[in-house]
Amino acid sequence: MGGAVSAGEDNDDLIDNLKEASYIRSEEVERAFRAVDRAQYYLEEFRDSAYRDLAWKHGNIHLSAPCIYSEVMEALKLRRGLSFLNLGSGTGYLSTMVGLMLGPFGVNHGVELHGDVVEYAREKLDVFIKTSDAFDRFELCEPRFVVGNCLEMRVESVQYDRVYCGAGVQKDHENFMKNLVRVGGILVMPMEDQLTQITRTGQNAWDVKNILAVSFASLVLPGTTRMDGGGICLPLLEVRSLQDLARLAIRHTLRELINAETGGQGFYSSPRPPKPRRKRRRPRGRRINTFVFVGNQLLPHHFDSDYESDEARAEEGGGGGGTGDGARDACEGADPDADDADPDAVDRDAVPALAEDGAAVSAVIATPKGCGSGNSTGTNCVGGAHSTSSSSCSSASGTVGGRLAGEEPERNFLRERVLALPLPEPLKAFLLYFRDK
Repeated sequence: MGGAVSAGEDNDDLIDNLKEASYIRSEEVERAFRAVDRAQYYLEEFRDSAYRDLAWKHGNIHLSAPCIYSEVMEALKLRRGLSFLNLGSGTGYLSTMVGLMLGPFGVNHGVELHGDVVEYAREKLDVFIKTSDAFDRFELCEPRFVVGNCLEMRVESVQYDRVYCGAGVQKDHENFMKNLVRVGGILVMPMEDQLTQITRTGQNAWDVKNILAVSFASLVLPGTTRMDGGGICLPLLEVRSLQDLARLAIRHTLRELINAETGGQGFYSSPRPPKPRRKRRRPRGRRINTFVFVGNQLLPHHFDSDYESDEARAEEGGGGGGTGDGARDACEGADPDADDADPDAVDRDAVPALAEDGAAVSAVIATPKGCGSGNSTGTNCVGGAHSTSSSSCSSASGTVGGRLAGEEPERNFLRERVLALPLPEPLKAFLLYFRDK
């Protein structure tokens, strides 16, 4: 189940490894992965293994391996304003990352078979919105989850720009899945032990591409009793209220102003460069001692491992595959002994005051003179909510969100600006979505 990259010490380290192994190839996907801490979707007692490239399952709760999710995100070719359907939405980890790329005017729906998992996903989404600084750095298309078997959906009711199925699809249901995608849309699903990208190029025309070898559990077939009304009712598309649109417009304008004033370092700067890694010396051969049974005797046996041939096979994609969610055939290992120091510390001075001759909205939300960073709120985990687990957020003696203890946390520029506005406190809380930090 995964295992294609080395384990990371924190979420940023995991993303560095995925990027180094070319699972993450675009800046947009990298930003989304860094913004959502994978450990927050684990149960507390299992978070020590959150940054390994492995699938995780506990009861009905399940997460695919990071290398699988990264390939899915790249294959979906997401952009702002698209509609997305996640079949087998699970914990909501993937749906939340997708929501950061769709923006506030996209559509983000998930269908999950187990009601307890849907409740778990809603709880995790609520924690992300209330506690993660990434919520202020992005404009989120909030996922909406429903309970049911995706094979009982009313296919004729709606089609989506992007669809992902997180369970193995049999040939019998291939056309059912294809009909969920509108013309020009993309469907990504595991089928016949291959993660497959299907692009709908016409009403009855499809472009099919195999991405990598995987092994998923098959879709659960519907039972004999169907839901009332003959199938699952997907969430209705609702028109946003004027209050909500005003909040989105004000927050968007603040982000644009902060980005302009900080020279691109506020919200839309390029992802951080990977941490420097110590050069690892790999021996070309190693004597390995084993013992074999010959009759009733135990005899020593020696053989030499061939590192050169192993490396050649890895470069040619000849590594071993995984089970469960599957793994890429070529497993390129990253150095687990990487330095923890974050080399991209940015000297962020106090944000200068806004120009008085800005747009109408800018004049309303401009920061008064003399407002400093006293209201700054830092992040405990880069791209994720606070965690008490040592693997996601260390104590004072370790690292916090990928930074060494004692380093100053990143500033939440948007929160500073909102709190500095000459507005009543309830309105400020509304602009901050009544967030806890």
